[in-house]
Amino acid sequence: MTTPDPIPARLAALKTAATADLKQQWRNLFDSEPPPFNRRYLESRLAYRIQELTFSGLRPETIRRLERLGEELDGGDRTKRGLRADRDRPITGTRLLREWQGVEHIVTVTADGFEWQGRPYKSLSAIARAITGTRWNGWVFFGLKNHRGRT
Repeated sequence: MTTPDPIPARLAALKTAATADLKQQWRNLFDSEPPPFNRRYLESRLAYRIQELTFSGLRPETIRRLERLGEELDGGDRTKRGLRADRDRPITGTRLLREWQGVEHIVTVTADGFEWQGRPYKSLSAIARAITGTRWNGWVFFGLKNHRGRT
């Protein structure tokens, strides 16, 4: 008699888990505090991490192949390569939410920067300045980095 694979059950349980439980799982699996991203982001990263730990992640040759494909895709463009290499950058399509003086602001991460109120921006700092009228580190303003510089 075979025992059922626990991995699909763990992945399915992420959808119904309380957010506090997801954050605790994050602490257990990543050995760090969970990022202030939305629930869907936490679910997808936890699902990947569970599988990565179970099945040992990507093989080194697969990682090298993906890097080569990325280089082919960006055509040697250093700006695009920098975006691809920035592993702390939220995934394209991620929505960042920040309430400022009673107004909720939503920023969408795009392939080449960010979008706020239908306008493209190259940096979160420019958006934070537009919202507050003062200079801010955009990563800190949107809760992506604490004041000590850790992401």
